[in-house]
Amino acid sequence: MTTSVLNVLLKPTMSSRRDPDKVFDAIVAKSEQATGGDRAAIGEFLDGMRVLNENFAASPKLSPMGWQSVQGDLRLRIENRLRVQRLVTDHPEIADEPIERPVFIVGLPRTATTLAHNIIAKSAEHRGPALWEWMFTDIDRGEEAKRRRVKQTERLVGTFMRLAPAFKVIHPLNAEKPDECNYLLPHGHQHLARVHMPGYRKWIEQHDTLPDYQYLKLALQVLQFGRERKRWILKSPMHLDHLPEIRKVFPDARIVWTHRDPITVLGSLCSLVESSQVMHERNPDLHAIGETWLGLQVNAIERARKARIDWPRSSFIDVPYPWLAAEPHEKVPILYERLGAKWTEADALNLDGVLARPGIGRQHEYELARYGLNPEQVESAFGDYPQLVEKMRID
Repeated sequence: MTTSVLNVLLKPTMSSRRDPDKVFDAIVAKSEQATGGDRAAIGEFLDGMRVLNENFAASPKLSPMGWQSVQGDLRLRIENRLRVQRLVTDHPEIADEPIERPVFIVGLPRTATTLAHNIIAKSAEHRGPALWEWMFTDIDRGEEAKRRRVKQTERLVGTFMRLAPAFKVIHPLNAEKPDECNYLLPHGHQHLARVHMPGYRKWIEQHDTLPDYQYLKLALQVLQFGRERKRWILKSPMHLDHLPEIRKVFPDARIVWTHRDPITVLGSLCSLVESSQVMHERNPDLHAIGETWLGLQVNAIERARKARIDWPRSSFIDVPYPWLAAEPHEKVPILYERLGAKWTEADALNLDGVLARPGIGRQHEYELARYGLNPEQVESAFGDYPQLVEKMRID
């Protein structure tokens, strides 16, 4: 079924946008009933989710399918938060689980962060939360429970991929493979990739994200409880904006920062955002996509470069794009060494398997001009960062 047909069928549901608080209260009530969690214990989280819901509802271009999609996403996120809260109430010892030396893979979108994540997280001593674990965070309840959750996630992913087939090349999703922390973290630019929301963008600029990262740690403690302890491998381009919070919550974290020419990055990123917004908005403003996402990425680089000054130099490993895209067999073992991880024959085989995955090395088409941008504008906006990236590539 096409998006246009779905939008016609779902049009009657748009009337609920007029009372977003009523919609939100119903979502919370159903989530509380489904999980046995206590909304009073996560009041701050729910306040932020209410703001997000209000901004979605206020978007003038939001489509009926977009409205249904964001409600479903909010419900999953709220249920997950309530589930984690209930688990910690029932098993207070979860909060004592040590999260030691986690690795955060960061970088602008489209800089091979996913490739780095897939390689490092596959090592025997490492663990990256799978997509289904981010969506349905829980303690180990056996194989049958796991199969149910994986199937639920596969249904969600399948629907999304049918409606946005471009993602099969741009960013393929797999319920059982490691994926981004964005699927758990409540706030961030991932929501702006769905709908153009200037008001929400202003709100998250002022939002205290420390509780979001404390929730991330709690989720990892839940996933680790009663299971074999391994080194967590985490990934999201949006972590660039939050290095101070990461250091407070995970003081012994290591940061793997991938770097690539931002001119190449921006065209590809805008193409990805367009593919997402088409599902949620009527006639997305392509120039607004260009302006918004250029500004977001410039700010992220500036904040991260400033924040890393306060970290020990050894906490960062800078990875030029060619390390992963052109010289992985030579450079990935060096990356492991710098992480203090052991490179094994099994890791070499894993690397070959990851590189052989369909989609690796493919490029989807994009053009900066489509989004009201040009190479000179992008290069100027990033200041001396493009020169730094080029120097890394040559060195």
